[in-house]
Amino acid sequence: MPPYRLQTLLEMRERAKEEAEQAFSAAVKALEKEKVELRRLEQDLERRKAERKEKVRAYLNEVMAKGTGINGMNMMNRFDQRLKDEEAQVALDIERQKEAVTVAERLVEQRRREMAEAAKELKAIEKHKENWQKQVKYERQQREDLNQEEIGNALFLARQRK
Repeated sequence: MPPYRLQTLLEMRERAKEEAEQAFSAAVKALEKEKVELRRLEQDLERRKAERKEKVRAYLNEVMAKGTGINGMNMMNRFDQRLKDEEAQVALDIERQKEAVTVAERLVEQRRREMAEAAKELKAIEKHKENWQKQVKYERQQREDLNQEEIGNALFLARQRK
């Protein structure tokens, strides 16, 4: 069988498909990493809220035990405000992380489309090669049939002459 003249293109498409699959896999891993980070931040925020209530209660009990007046209450309010500010910072981090997750999801979808396109292009060239092989086989069979017919005719004519 003669060499397939588009073999180089077929190999290029195979490599492109493999690269697209690897890029898709990497994007999925990156998305999962971003989601894990988001969950960690959300859990951190919940933990901080619970701890803030506990710390404020403990600080209040300490202030009441010492018997410090307005000054102690102001310090407690500042302490509470500082904890709330930290929670607000974590909430901002969560929003940024949600954006990162959204970007990663878009990238996964883009990579999925690229992988599907590469698979489609590879399938098209494989189908072309399959059709080409059928055509080559058909042409070879036609030549063989013609040769057999010529041999048969030659033998027939040789017998007729005798």
